[in-house]
Amino acid sequence: MLLEAKNVKKSFGSHEILKGIDLSVDSGEVVAIIGPSGAGKTTLLRCLNFIEIPDEGSLIFEDRAHEMNHMARNEIRDYRLQTAFVFQNFNLFLNKTALQNVTEGLIVARGMDKSQAEKKGLDALQKVGLLSHRDHYPHQLSGGQQQRVAIARALAAEPKIIFFDEPTSALDPELTGEVLSVIRDLANDGMTMLIVTHEIEFARTVSNKIIFMENGEVVESGPTAKMFDNPEKERTSEFLKFFKRF
Repeated sequence: MLLEAKNVKKSFGSHEILKGIDLSVDSGEVVAIIGPSGAGKTTLLRCLNFIEIPDEGSLIFEDRAHEMNHMARNEIRDYRLQTAFVFQNFNLFLNKTALQNVTEGLIVARGMDKSQAEKKGLDALQKVGLLSHRDHYPHQLSGGQQQRVAIARALAAEPKIIFFDEPTSALDPELTGEVLSVIRDLANDGMTMLIVTHEIEFARTVSNKIIFMENGEVVESGPTAKMFDNPEKERTSEFLKFFKRF
């Protein structure tokens, strides 16, 4: 088991967003988190990478146990250096080229030598099909290309797991395919990923496991084929019936 979280809770004021979430991710596994808008999916992902600090919950990562709301800054930093996060809206530096966006974190956060960082950055851009765009600025790139730069930035850090928060939600449908293709290639290469997505057919074809959330709770989780073909909960079946192949 690479990552296991238990009883993750998060509220904003009196609004309870997460009501005690349990999940686990094995090395090499692709886990898709699906559910209606407002289910708490993005908040969960942000808590798992400590962009938001959970109110409660435990985390086991590579056999090291942590109480999520009592982790020291250095513990969070060490953990986050082993993970990567791909945001809905790319979060690129607008005044930096594609290559500079990929290498910035390696140089600043990880203290990597610039030449080494650039080598890793070029390798990562090649993996996402954007080596020829290395000197382009974000405004010179399509939305799909910007998200692929963001994925390259995640890859360059050589994380043990990548968290994807709705990676295609800010894209036009015609640009969605190129990003999903890159993620599918990563899955085929054995990258461990936890993906929040509304692309249900993509989740069906690329993930090993599905977690279905609603109202801040996990309604049901299990192997992808079972979740689509024989879900245990009526609510799961109701949600997925529109996406099944007949």
